[in-house]
Amino acid sequence: MNTQLTELLRLMRNLIRTGIITQVDTTKGMCRVATGNLETNWLNWLTSRAGNSRTWWAPSIGEQVLLLSIGGELTTAFVLPAIFSDEFPAPSTSSEATHIQFPDGAMMEYEPQSGALTVTGIKTATVIASDSVHITAPEITCVASTRITLDTPEVICTQLMSTGNLIVRNGGKMTGNIEHTGGTFSSNGVVVDSHKHTGVRSGGDTSGGPL
Repeated sequence: MNTQLTELLRLMRNLIRTGIITQVDTTKGMCRVATGNLETNWLNWLTSRAGNSRTWWAPSIGEQVLLLSIGGELTTAFVLPAIFSDEFPAPSTSSEATHIQFPDGAMMEYEPQSGALTVTGIKTATVIASDSVHITAPEITCVASTRITLDTPEVICTQLMSTGNLIVRNGGKMTGNIEHTGGTFSSNGVVVDSHKHTGVRSGGDTSGGPL
């Protein structure tokens, strides 16, 4: 009777246990967990989706997790990440934000209180779409310290474009009224707005070339 009771208590204690990740095999999607004086065999960790849609987020060594053991046997356990610990405390104190902190210092957060979506600390970002990408906002700011490249057969600006400097390398066409004020307007070395002509005569004669 005592033996059966001891075994029953052991199984009950093993149903749900906390532990620390000790090893991770990302090829097999399995890990080992230290719990009490024991270290489990290789176990699967749980994920939010594992069908036609799948998610991947491997636990890290030192991460605190739950062990959910079917029938109380640790050999049947699944690993449920994760529990904050002294080594890995919560990265935010917001009551509403979704916040993700990465080991390289990168961060993604959406804060409903301010309506701000923030991504910082990343080195590169890539979006590849087969059809189109749409960005709509009252004001959009793009800041680059060296260059912005638009590599496309055609760029369309439907309204006013204001630029500090403009270089056109391969010719072009302009239609409609053009107004120029301030500075000089030069074409092939000739200041168009103030140049003079030689051989000017009265009547219907044609003047000479520009000076």
